[in-house]
Amino acid sequence: MVLKALEYLLRSENRSRLYLVRKCWPKGQRFCIRCGERKIYRLVKSRYRCARCRYTFQDFSGRWIGELNLSAKQWLWILKLFELEISARRIAQEAAISYPTTLKATHLIRCAIAQQSPDFDRLREEIDLAQTVGGRKKAGRRETPVFGLSMRNGRVEVTVVTDLCLETLLDENVKAVKTGPIVYTDRFANYDAVVFGGYHRINVDDANRLTRGKVYINGLEGFWSFAKERLTKFHGVSKQYFPLYLKEMEFRYNHRHEQLFDLLADYSTRLVPNISQSQKSQP
Repeated sequence: MVLKALEYLLRSENRSRLYLVRKCWPKGQRFCIRCGERKIYRLVKSRYRCARCRYTFQDFSGRWIGELNLSAKQWLWILKLFELEISARRIAQEAAISYPTTLKATHLIRCAIAQQSPDFDRLREEIDLAQTVGGRKKAGRRETPVFGLSMRNGRVEVTVVTDLCLETLLDENVKAVKTGPIVYTDRFANYDAVVFGGYHRINVDDANRLTRGKVYINGLEGFWSFAKERLTKFHGVSKQYFPLYLKEMEFRYNHRHEQLFDLLADYSTRLVPNISQSQKSQP
């Protein structure tokens, strides 16, 4: 979205809200976000009630942008500044909201981006996403996430895998060579891949057992340079939320020649998956 179009939307809360509402209901017909019923009743203060299950909801209920009590204008500001890779501290100043709220908002945007991944369920288990949207954090030790990166037709794909132990690599017929925290692999013959273990490293002897000759990796250097340049700006990312930041890098890299604002708005206005609306407080 060009700046003039955004400036037009930001002139009033109604315009900003209408833009986001159209993203929430692209076909213009509202339905119950709990049971899917299309027969609903309009109530006061932009609320709706399902004729079947009697659930009461608003336009942003159950969606990523509905997880915070922010105005539509504030959300548009946040989405635009996030697109421009502005720091959370500066976003807080520009959007006139608190820094903790800004951190939560940018976290939700990253969750919305990650939702587009086919392995989102496994990713959510790793980062304990339920805590983000009102669930309770499960007790117990959290394992460090591990990722598989591959290049297909010029696009990078980040895949969550369970671990990076020797048995797993052997079971999947992987040949690897250890280079610091990065393990390069030619797991699939038709495209190059790289397994990134974050803070988990393979034992040197194990790496030697897995390596057969010299491994060449082409096409991914550009992505790692792209990701490293951006990740270093955060001055450290927690292990728990590192998967989200890596998914953001995947998104930015794959759409690096496009304007991201409309895509970010599309993602952020989608329904949060697998969230029991019956357990959420009604608006």
